[in-house]
Amino acid sequence: MALHTLGNLQDAEEAVQDAFISAWRRLPEFRHACAFSTWMYRITVNRCLNCLRRRPAPVPLNTVAEPAVDASASPAKVAEEDALAEALGHLEPHQRICWVLRELQGLSYEQIAHVTGTSEQTVRGRLFRARRSLKEMMASWR
Repeated sequence: MALHTLGNLQDAEEAVQDAFISAWRRLPEFRHACAFSTWMYRITVNRCLNCLRRRPAPVPLNTVAEPAVDASASPAKVAEEDALAEALGHLEPHQRICWVLRELQGLSYEQIAHVTGTSEQTVRGRLFRARRSLKEMMASWR
């Protein structure tokens, strides 16, 4: 979830590590009103949002090294995954988080609402807008 939200392995690893440290320190505060996994998602989502807020301005593309490519993956699959990752990067952070939690992590609307601290209706709206935006950005892949 952190990797898809942040789009950068180092940032994702740092966010997850910070989330686990925070959870360990705050374990006595854990209320059993929700599942432990939902509580961990919420902590991780907050760390990801903090990372996105601190992120510097984008670097011009010609100054970034090419990412390593998995030799076993087909070029078309790699290109499609790169296009999806780029499209996810253009989503508003709250939409991206809702989309990742629903489509990649399989959480219910209720669980996502709890993780994000919003209502189910807000989650549904964010997912609708995220799906619409992704559909438009990925139209050339249809």
